[in-house]
This record gives sequence, C-alpha cells and structure tokens, in this order.
Amino acid sequence: MIHFEEFTLDNGLRCIVHEDHSTPMAVLNILYNVGSRDEDPAHTGFAHLFEHLMFSGSVNIPSYDEPLQLVGGENNAFTSPDITNYYLTLPAANIETGFWLESDRMLSLAFSENGLEVQRKVVVEEFKQNYLNQPYGDVWLKLRPLAYQVHPYNWATIGKEISHIEEATMQQVRNFFTKHYSPANAILVVAGAVTRAEAQRLAEKWFGPIPGGTRYERNLPQEPRQTQARTLDVTADVPLNAFYKVYHMPARTDDAYYTVDLLSDVLGRGKSSRLYQQLVKDEPLFNSISASVTGSLEPGLVVVSGRLNAGVSLEQAEAAVEKVVAELRTTPVGSEELEKVKNQAEASIVFGEIELLNRAMNLAYCKLMGNADLINQESAQIQAVTPEAILAAAQEVLRPENSSTLRYHSQDSVAATSDSEEVSASV
Repeated sequence: MIHFEEFTLDNGLRCIVHEDHSTPMAVLNILYNVGSRDEDPAHTGFAHLFEHLMFSGSVNIPSYDEPLQLVGGENNAFTSPDITNYYLTLPAANIETGFWLESDRMLSLAFSENGLEVQRKVVVEEFKQNYLNQPYGDVWLKLRPLAYQVHPYNWATIGKEISHIEEATMQQVRNFFTKHYSPANAILVVAGAVTRAEAQRLAEKWFGPIPGGTRYERNLPQEPRQTQARTLDVTADVPLNAFYKVYHMPARTDDAYYTVDLLSDVLGRGKSSRLYQQLVKDEPLFNSISASVTGSLEPGLVVVSGRLNAGVSLEQAEAAVEKVVAELRTTPVGSEELEKVKNQAEASIVFGEIELLNRAMNLAYCKLMGNADLINQESAQIQAVTPEAILAAAQEVLRPENSSTLRYHSQDSVAATSDSEEVSASV
C-alpha cells in the first residue's frame, strides 16, 4: 500500500505528497497534461521539443542544471503521446531548490531565439540518429499511420517529419507553452523525506503565485472500429527480416485493460510465453519475438514484434504467428498459465515500487487518469481477470480484421528472391 495525501492550490495545481522517511532523498515530479496527441497535425513534434526547451533556461535562471547539481541533484524528462513528465531527485534537505527551479520555468521560460535554435538542432539530430539512420528506427513512423487513420496517435512522439521542427516559429512555440504549461494542466508529486506540511508550504510559496491558466479539455477525433486488415511491406538496409503486427485495444482507463494486458503476456511476455515457446524454441522461425501493450490513455495497441531467422520468409512467419493467435481466440487459457502471468504482473508492480521515483511518477499518472489511489488497486484488478474474460478479449481484440501488419524486408532477403517478385504496399 502506497500512502499519500492530496491538496490543490487555488490556481488549480494538483499536488500529491508521498512521505518516505526511510531515505534521505526526495523526488519532485511534475506531469504536464500534454503529449504528441495534442499537437496540430501540421506542426508535430512540439511536445517533445518542449521537453528539451524546458531545460534551456528561464528569464531568472539561465542554467537549469547548474543550481541543481550544486545541491546534489539530478534531473530528466520524457515525452509520450499522452504526457510530458519532468522529474528531479536531490537530498531532501535541499528540496526547496527543486521547487524554485520547477516553478520558475513554469512561470517564465526564457524563449530566446538562441535557445530555440540550439534545441531545434538537438531534436532534428535525434530524429535523424534514432529514427532515420538506425536499423528499424522508422518502424513507428510507419506503423502508427497504418494503425491509426483518424486519431492523433497517428504520428510518433518525435513528430511526423523533420520539417515540422525545422520550421517551428517562436510564436508557435509560445502559443504551445501558453496553452499547455500552466498550473491548471499540471500535477505535482513530492515524495521522500518531506512532510505533508512542508511540501504544502513550499508548493504554496513557489507555485501559488503563478497564474492558473485554462484547464485543457481534449476533443480529439476517435478512431473508428477497424473492419479490414491492413498490411505494409517495406525494404531497408537491415540485417534481418522483421515482423510487426498491432491490434487495437481498450484505453488504459477501460475495465478491460488489465484483461488485454494479461492476454498480451500469455501471447508474448518472456521465454515461457506462447510465441517464444512455439516460434523460437520449438520451431525456430524467429530469433526473438514478444508481445506487449502500449498502455495508452486512449485506445491503444497490442504489439507483436519479432526478428526472423535467416532463410525464413515473412509470409511463413506471419502464418505461424496467426496460428498461435488463433488458438487464443478459440481455446480458454488454463488456470495455471493465467496464474503465471498474473504473478509476473504482480512482481513487476512490486519491483517497480521499490524505486521512490517510480512511485512518484505512478502517482502522478494515476491522478491524471482521475484517481491517484488507482496505484493501490492494480493488484486487485489483475487478480480479478478470469480465463473467460481472456477468451472474450482475444475474440474481440485479436481479430484478423483488427490488425495492421508491417513486414520489414532486409535488402539481402529481397535480393535472394526471384527477379519476378516485387515487394509492394497494400493497405
């Protein structure tokens, strides 16, 4: 059980305090309710760009990192389609430095032309290095628009294309900040050797004077039910053929989420999973294969991905995967197998909660979903899943017509085929 207390400042900033005096450290975590799903389709990559811009200095503090390092702290951040999350850890005795730094950049980010240009170059280089020039790096640049035709999960967090960041104007950047970076759109979690009273005093001192802003309300287009399988074939200079298949699934807040999560574990979590046992160990078509879920706040994806062994065709591999999947749609999972994946899921929760930072992040995320105490309800939700529910979920989610498949051909494998064969795209 993770104990916590909550309060909300007059400007709308939602605050959570998780006291843990077994450590001399403290964590300050700020979740902003903005991700890549909230971007203009013509100006993508802004949420991720801001993750970088927030470290480029404020009006009052030119260097964010330097004051934090002087008091023994460190920091980082990440962006997803759903959120942007900033966190720092430091000795609890110096926690006020964290409040000072985080509140200052929420209030008065510098917005210098030089800062924008520096971070723009960093993001563009990251786009090239991690997505365009790395083997299989562009998978999600291709899979997302294949799976999502309407919803803004259509593009990756890095953005649709480099030009959207290269051509970003200062006014566009300022507008994005004004819309999303305010107390009304943020959740603050203070965790560690800090009392509730002290955390509230510091929150009111440093964040209280910041204008609240307007709470962002989403009105995003919803993805229609998929009724026809989609397929995309691509060829690239990669060492091995690779296979990716995704299925639409319920949102993170849906009652069926944990059922589908466990379904994906049965399918492809670890070396005891069905895909690994049958397609890596028994019939070595793949050298690696797994299944997982994206865990998105809105309807997400079950993802099956694997690298094929040399000499195995993508058609052969896809047929083998479908055979494993079809069995889950027709035959209930045994109680012993279900118990195994439940134990795996429980272990992940327990080990994840060892880290103070993970607890802080998870509290913020659960609060964004509507109730911070969801962090204490996961185990019960996992244990409540039945074989009958798994079967029903498999029949609904793992439908062939609900799938989008990316067949990633290596140039060597294509060269080895007959000259009369062509690799083409079909959607």
